[in-house]
Amino acid sequence: MSMLTKDPPAPETKATPLVALEKVCKSFGDHQVLHDIDLTIERGEVVVVIGPSGSGKSTLCRCINRLEVIDSGTITIDGAPLPAEGRALARLRAQVGMVFQSFNLFGHRTVLDNVTLAPRKVRRVPRAQAEATALRLLERVGIADKARQMPAELSGGQQQRAAIARALAMEPKVMLFDEPTSALDPEMINEVLDVMRELATSGMTMVVVTHEMGFARTVANRVVFMDGGRIIESGPPQEFFSNPRTERARDFLGKVLTH
Repeated sequence: MSMLTKDPPAPETKATPLVALEKVCKSFGDHQVLHDIDLTIERGEVVVVIGPSGSGKSTLCRCINRLEVIDSGTITIDGAPLPAEGRALARLRAQVGMVFQSFNLFGHRTVLDNVTLAPRKVRRVPRAQAEATALRLLERVGIADKARQMPAELSGGQQQRAAIARALAMEPKVMLFDEPTSALDPEMINEVLDVMRELATSGMTMVVVTHEMGFARTVANRVVFMDGGRIIESGPPQEFFSNPRTERARDFLGKVLTH
């Protein structure tokens, strides 16, 4: 009677990070804003970037989709280096959704037009299909009833939710949020954060630059703390908030969590 033998398990191969930055540097004139940034973001991970004003957080976010051109180092999205320009860069930006603090909606177009414009122009999606997708996304962010209105008729929170729907319409692999609630009145902040929480729960890969410590504590898989253009420390939120490893992080948290 022959013995059945199992083949040895195949060695595990580490998946390519969805976003990878290696030794990234960026200066504006004589002022160096990013110093040798090393950062990887895995699929489905929510990374929240925090730190004092001027620490390089927004520049980091803008470099990931090449709104800012890095001076040195490498950035890859899904294993491919950032293209320099042209159609390849346009395709890359279609994979990387971005939501800004100032909404950046087209004021002369309806909310529906704002959400359908990029899929129709960049991806050549037929109007009917683009509008059906847009209405579904506007429903998801809670403003389907505002589809035919102009941005100026919406509150700040509603405009930001429209901006999130617009970014989602391109079916991005990763969503970048650059201080998405900093321009909002306090009562509007939670309605935007609730949409972002839902996105995180759905498995969307997200990089979020924010001053909202509650969001960082409860939604992030990892908190990245920046200061002076450098990543000072990085770790799970429960670890970072309860036991920061560096004096600089302890000082920062002591100021932002007691006010």
